[in-house]
Amino acid sequence: MTESAYFDRPNNALSPNTKFSDPNWTINGEQRAFVSLRRLETFWLNTGTLCNIECVNCYIESSPHNDRLAYLTAREAASFFDEIETMGLKTHEIGFTGGEPFMNPEILLMVEDALERGFDVLILTNAMRPMQRPKIQQKLLALNSKYDRKLSLRVSLDHYTAKLHEIERGRDTWKPAVAGLDWLSENNFKITVAGRTCWNEDEAHSRQGYKKLFEERGYSVDPNDPGELVLFPEMDEMADVPEITTACWDILNVSPNNVMCSSSRMAVKRKGEDRLSVVPCTLLPYDRAFDMGETLASALAAEGGSFKDGAVKLNHPHCSKFCVLGGGKCSAGD
Repeated sequence: MTESAYFDRPNNALSPNTKFSDPNWTINGEQRAFVSLRRLETFWLNTGTLCNIECVNCYIESSPHNDRLAYLTAREAASFFDEIETMGLKTHEIGFTGGEPFMNPEILLMVEDALERGFDVLILTNAMRPMQRPKIQQKLLALNSKYDRKLSLRVSLDHYTAKLHEIERGRDTWKPAVAGLDWLSENNFKITVAGRTCWNEDEAHSRQGYKKLFEERGYSVDPNDPGELVLFPEMDEMADVPEITTACWDILNVSPNNVMCSSSRMAVKRKGEDRLSVVPCTLLPYDRAFDMGETLASALAAEGGSFKDGAVKLNHPHCSKFCVLGGGKCSAGD
């Protein structure tokens, strides 16, 4: 796709008067950057926004009360798995996110279905009480034994100290999370850890802190591997961030092929709606401007608004701060 074909602007068109208000043009009248899907490497399923805790800076506002995204069912998940196979998309990874995925009553049915079809499976979890229920643990043990390294769990540990972790996650959240990690480690699960970069310390210092923790507790997680210890940049839709133009790729020395929406899509089920929606990535579950359709087939052919021929226009602050400038990625496969 050429830029001239993608952006069709009349000569007398005016620039938008606020950032991120026009899908094609920045506030300065420059062509907005876009990202084409090179291959659907990871397909995400949002299992619902309900969570057992409420974090201070949760980008999706998960909590024990937020059910804006309803529980996904195993039947609905299977319909996407069927599409991937029918369309020959060669997707290798299915990711489950929330909310807390282990609060969804059909989570393990979906996980098992994905594993049986040959996908790698990644579950994002806080590893707390929902995951630690005996029936859940028993089934996880069986799946891990049967599918071995095909199943991976990424546990949110916002800092390597209890004090800062609980500033984000709330009082009395450290010990349960570490207990969950201990259980996963002791039972030879493939685990990774997700932290944050909001603590005014450089990355090397953060990784050294996590290294000490991992060594003390015997976790087989390499703190220097960005895929095993993922340090996420913070997200704030109200922050003043620069818009990304087509010229920025060369200026920043960043390739659009390394941005998350070049290799992933996510399905969400909004409360009160019969249909599901496919969106570009895990960061934009609510913004309807980024709805790409009800099916993968429609999403890959999306055109108009924030899309053209399935390409995503980077028309959101998260696209700039998290993905392009922050280098954030949610999947090990991204």
